[in-house]
Amino acid sequence: MTTDLTESLGASALRVRWRQIAIPFLFFLLGLLYASWAARIPSIRDNLQLDAATLSLVLLCGGIGAVGSFPLAAWLNAHYGARRTAWYAGLMLLLSLPAIGCAPGLPVLMLFSMVYGAASSCFDVAINALGAVAEKKAGRSIMSLLHAWFCVGTFSGALLGSAVASFEIAPIWHFLALSLAFLLPLRWGYKSLPNDRPEPSADRKIFAIPHGHLVALGLIGFCGAIVEGSIADWSGLYMKDHMGAGDGGAPLAYAAFAGMMLLARLVGDRLKERWGARKVVGFGSLLASVGVFVAVAAPAIPLAIFGFAIAGTGVAMVFPFVFSAAGRHGAIALAGVATLGYSGSLIGPPVVGFLAHGFGLQAGLAFIGVLCLAVALAASRAKWLE
Repeated sequence: MTTDLTESLGASALRVRWRQIAIPFLFFLLGLLYASWAARIPSIRDNLQLDAATLSLVLLCGGIGAVGSFPLAAWLNAHYGARRTAWYAGLMLLLSLPAIGCAPGLPVLMLFSMVYGAASSCFDVAINALGAVAEKKAGRSIMSLLHAWFCVGTFSGALLGSAVASFEIAPIWHFLALSLAFLLPLRWGYKSLPNDRPEPSADRKIFAIPHGHLVALGLIGFCGAIVEGSIADWSGLYMKDHMGAGDGGAPLAYAAFAGMMLLARLVGDRLKERWGARKVVGFGSLLASVGVFVAVAAPAIPLAIFGFAIAGTGVAMVFPFVFSAAGRHGAIALAGVATLGYSGSLIGPPVVGFLAHGFGLQAGLAFIGVLCLAVALAASRAKWLE
């Protein structure tokens, strides 16, 4: 009897603990998978012998999948709730990542990249909708802290990718091990969340393109997505091809970027309460532009890594505050703003790739620095960020 009671109490405590960490864990998982793919791009490129322009097509397919799936994400959230959408999309993420690793050629890689992009965006919208609800219940700003967990994932994924690449482990085995390791935790996280399936409504609008002040939020997210996505996809290649880093050292630039984003997001909510979202995003974007230009002009690997770290510090607040502001207007507004925002993921990395193909990687990164200045200007005029 005593043993049964102890086991019951232990199981109950475990469920309570999982309920507390479920949403942060989902943000962590997305960041881990995202950075793991980004860290192995140089290896996948070399294995398939792709040039910068061809690799841009692969990244473009990922962006097409991401942006094209936002109506699907809104439909899934409207019909099944954010909790179940996160479960479905998370499963597809864990399936599509190893598929990318074993792609035998360019056409298959492009197809799997599109599927991965679609799954990633559906998962992203779902967990941000869950985060917006949790922030409303908490009665205070917590979105920056949730996005900090995404950075914990990206930082961990970049460092793990660096270590795995240094041992010359093929991407397929790297990705397959991650998927198998996180399948059960994903299920636990899903089961720990409260059931939020909405009541069916025949005349309910499930998706809308942003209008009015929401457009400004979408444009800030658009430029922010270009910056984050392009640095994730191209910083490793820049370190390897331009700076001469090895396979193990190339992902360290993105690790520094993600690590400083993490530290900035840990204090982001307090900065927002003191200075306001507009000032934090605006000043941070100016700082990010400085970091990018430092990386572009760096004569040595350590200074380039330092520049990417500064850029991560500056751009850290863009997505948490844009999604927090949009989430206050409901899941439909959030999905619409995310559509505009993540269109940057569609356009940015391929544009940087084509610039790199024609003018060199330094020119492609300089374009990112200019976009950081555009984010700062847009943030100064976006009253709905507050």
